[in-house]
Amino acid sequence: MKLADVCRSMEQWAPLAWQESYDNAGLLVGDPSMEVKGVLISLDCTEEVVDEAILKGCNVIISHHPIVFKGLKSLTGKNYVERTVIKAIQHQVALYASHTNLDHAPKGVSYHLAQNIGLKGKVLLPAENALKQLTYYVPIPDQEVVREALHAAGAGNIGEYSACSFASEGIGRFTPSDEANPVIGQQGEAEEVQEVKVDMIFPSHLESTILSTLKKVHPYEEVAYIIHSLSNRWDEVGAGFIGELEEAMTGEDFIQFVKKSLGLSAIRHTPILPKKIKKVALCGGAGSFLIPEAKRQGADAYLTGDLKYHEFFDGENNCMLCDIGHYESEVMIKDAIHTYLSNIFSNFAVLKSETLTNPVRYA
Repeated sequence: MKLADVCRSMEQWAPLAWQESYDNAGLLVGDPSMEVKGVLISLDCTEEVVDEAILKGCNVIISHHPIVFKGLKSLTGKNYVERTVIKAIQHQVALYASHTNLDHAPKGVSYHLAQNIGLKGKVLLPAENALKQLTYYVPIPDQEVVREALHAAGAGNIGEYSACSFASEGIGRFTPSDEANPVIGQQGEAEEVQEVKVDMIFPSHLESTILSTLKKVHPYEEVAYIIHSLSNRWDEVGAGFIGELEEAMTGEDFIQFVKKSLGLSAIRHTPILPKKIKKVALCGGAGSFLIPEAKRQGADAYLTGDLKYHEFFDGENNCMLCDIGHYESEVMIKDAIHTYLSNIFSNFAVLKSETLTNPVRYA
């Protein structure tokens, strides 16, 4: 199995197109044609994690946080980033990161954080401009072949429903030029064909794949199609998570419940409110940007990491803000990646790192 196969599988779950503009997800170090001997999964990639990979015979590290985040102008070992990259290159260990794209993916980081506290719900802020609509015209006898090929390429999936499309029949008219090579009709003669107009939705990042598939399987020399940009939100893709607990609880009980569920020693939080906690929003990692949306949707509490001093005021005594720590809010994604890859690949070891990469300690 090649490294490219592992990268492709990760990107089927979390396409690189879903990462934020500032991010650097994807293959950072390594030859895509390299044979994979073993994969080590970690939240962060450090020198110690590379040492662990070497010890365990793994030549691929998949981390959530990319070790190369900003541009490197030199590789002299002057900081931990450069030393980690140098060590990986020296020992032929590939480095791959799935970061904000995995935050936004269906059943991504925030979903698994929610699972750990028994929260059932939905994406807090669904993605916009992530869907497009394809409209194309095809002769009636060829409609099923084209439709099935497009579904296989990723078009027509809406939520829990697959192979979705809408079709309407009509008459297509065209006149081939003297240079044309028509499948139906003759050069220079007007032609009418019973056709089907088909509409289906697809993820924006698959546009080139969808169009190449359409042109490959469509019988016409010139394929008539339209791509529409949609303002629809994609409910399964986006940032954060919101839902309700099975039972409402006091603020004091909620804090203790979260600490026990996530194995936390401490939580920074705003003052306990007199109301009970039932609706909870959360975001793995640094999620202060979602505080307004959590409040807008009526969350009684919001869990995330990396809250700054003044951001705690944004709770405004109607939403309890809880900073559970950056590492603590994301570490469970190691289990999810391990399960995902283990179900796909059985011909090499997929291991979870045992190295503690959390740089924060509590006294």
